[in-house]
Amino acid sequence: MNPTGTLADDGRTLVLVRRFAAPIEDVWASLVDSERLGRWFGTWSGDPSTGSVMVTMNAEGQPVPPALFEIRTCEPPRLLSITASDDHGDWRLTAELSAAEGTTTLTLRQEEIDPTSLPETGPGWEWYLDRLVAVLSDDSPPTLDDFEATYAPMGAAYAAMAE
Repeated sequence: MNPTGTLADDGRTLVLVRRFAAPIEDVWASLVDSERLGRWFGTWSGDPSTGSVMVTMNAEGQPVPPALFEIRTCEPPRLLSITASDDHGDWRLTAELSAAEGTTTLTLRQEEIDPTSLPETGPGWEWYLDRLVAVLSDDSPPTLDDFEATYAPMGAAYAAMAE
């Protein structure tokens, strides 16, 4: 499997795109509704009106401590931008949705990315976004075994992008 991600902004932004045969509201709900987000990424708790929530990733092989996600921009159903920090670094993520002719396009941007993290970050987002694709298609999402067999090997291609 070849990587779908590209680098923008002089290599400081990782960009990945996925298309869905689903209404924009359905894709949006899969990003912001805790139960729906939990089907492919993790759940959140707290009150988003305060500007932040605690996110607990649940697709990992082992328990992950909750992380604070600060909401920078939320413009339903088209734009969500957050920042977060955890043991793996600082995350500036923007999800933009657009709809045309029965298709919804999600463009995910991880801004200010450390290029040395691309061999892990790129395959990770490929896996998570393919999990979202599967969930919205009523298919089984890729597993951790799938990650190791299919997605982790993309690390070399992502490393080459950063050079």
